[in-house]
Amino acid sequence: MHRAVVLAAVGAWIVGTAGLVPTPVAGQEFRRLPVKEYRDKMKAGWIGQIIGVSWGAPTEGRYQQIMPLDKVPSFTEDLVNNAFDQDDLYVEMTFLRTMEEYGYDVPIRQAGIDFANSGYALWVANAAGRNNLRNGIAPPDSSHPKFHNCAGAIDYQIEADYSGLIAPGMPDVVIALGEKFGRLMNYGDGVYAGQFIGTLYAEAFFEKDVMKLIEAGLRAIPSESRYAEMVRDMIRWHQENPTAWEKTWALAEKKYNQNKDYNISALDVKREGAWVLMGLLYGQSDLDQTMIISCRCGFDSDCNPSSSGGILFTTRGVSNLPEKYYRKLDETKIFSHTAYNFPKLLDVCEKLARQGLARVGGRVEKNANGQEVFVIPAQAPTPSRFEDLKSPGPSAASVYTDAEMAQIRSPGLRWASSFLDGWKLSNCNLDQSGMLWEEQGHKNVFVLNGLTRGEKGYVLAKTLTLRPGRPTALEFVAGCDPKTSGWKIAVKADGKDLATETVNKASMTDGWTLIRAPLPADADQPVAVEITTEPVTPPPERRGPPALSLTLPKVVNR
Repeated sequence: MHRAVVLAAVGAWIVGTAGLVPTPVAGQEFRRLPVKEYRDKMKAGWIGQIIGVSWGAPTEGRYQQIMPLDKVPSFTEDLVNNAFDQDDLYVEMTFLRTMEEYGYDVPIRQAGIDFANSGYALWVANAAGRNNLRNGIAPPDSSHPKFHNCAGAIDYQIEADYSGLIAPGMPDVVIALGEKFGRLMNYGDGVYAGQFIGTLYAEAFFEKDVMKLIEAGLRAIPSESRYAEMVRDMIRWHQENPTAWEKTWALAEKKYNQNKDYNISALDVKREGAWVLMGLLYGQSDLDQTMIISCRCGFDSDCNPSSSGGILFTTRGVSNLPEKYYRKLDETKIFSHTAYNFPKLLDVCEKLARQGLARVGGRVEKNANGQEVFVIPAQAPTPSRFEDLKSPGPSAASVYTDAEMAQIRSPGLRWASSFLDGWKLSNCNLDQSGMLWEEQGHKNVFVLNGLTRGEKGYVLAKTLTLRPGRPTALEFVAGCDPKTSGWKIAVKADGKDLATETVNKASMTDGWTLIRAPLPADADQPVAVEITTEPVTPPPERRGPPALSLTLPKVVNR
């Protein structure tokens, strides 16, 4: 194992570039990284992520085979501003915000509450984990295979960049962050993938050799994991086919996509991780070629070049990047669903890097020029305990208390079903739907999402007992995204039409449309009331209809 190490029993040697130096403690090794250089490389890491995901975005999910070279989008300098609304960036910034507010010792349960309160759309393991959190399943069980079937998906791998960017040369910090934030949505290989990628970033502040970066990442994850097996396979296949990445692609495709003993989850992280490594191994440290190869591997062809690009950009630093990558960067733009523009993002990363440094026994010194230098203990990583996704261990029986659930602004309907007050909801995926304690002046708002396959709309039904001769009406408000064509809502009693309303931009006032249905005044027995909903325009099958929000229907005097 190569390590550029200088040992000494006494004295301290301050240098202006990153490297290992002697320390006053016999046998201890330290790495030194000027803070200015840290910020330069950390910023480059964020830019690399942005360029990679923006470049590959038009191809995402379109190719399940090697992408023809002429189908790779053309590079433009505007790509650097095209990822401020990409989940590859803003999801990991949720974790940064939690750490900024609570520090490294934030309990995993609080990290889960913050993730549950995120307002952006999510998919695969992220969506499943967040839905579990919103339904009261506290971490680490929110990611346990007992509670969702995509715990080995790509999600934490594409979000773990932050962990290495705030932990230069500190792999154990990266590993600990994976155990906290990665376990909100992923389990086993899904977590190890993020710890591997994060460690590559952490090592990229000191090492440019791609193979040495990969070896560092491999030391940070359980050797018996299937993800580690994939990494070793990729190294071996690269050695066997040093100039033919297409041959290595075919080998990885056969084992990690076609073989269901390895391809376990939707968007399985082992396959997607192989495509990240493909770019790094065959890109010959060329920035463009590294991202292009990761993109041409297909499947999640924007996330993978984002990871390989971000790692390689970190090895360079902005000061050593061609200007085409950052010349047009708008540093004033805010990343969607965050409080960060570029200067604020860099500041919070440096703040957390300083805190992490103190936790591992490091320190900040000044060099001969008066510049601050991170002095980082060189320590071998301690991988997480191995957990097998195919044979998971027992769950932790971790659930949120009512007090904790009260902190979640949009609890899941599985948890909040008692608030339905006897109304029966059908054609609705409860895991994708939730409630808001209060929204735009209304309380107990239900946000319905995820129609059951083949159904036209959500249905609410309840049998009401009315007083004969007493005029009453059923009232509630509904709302939807004003940019959509809206929803048609109909109210019936014993099969008879009572009211019909279209909820859209034209009908909504302050975000809501009032639905008021007069109820039979001569009822002398229970009345079966049914509220049906249907999108005005049938949505694309893959995307599903826009969310529909409504308050709980109430009987009021007319």
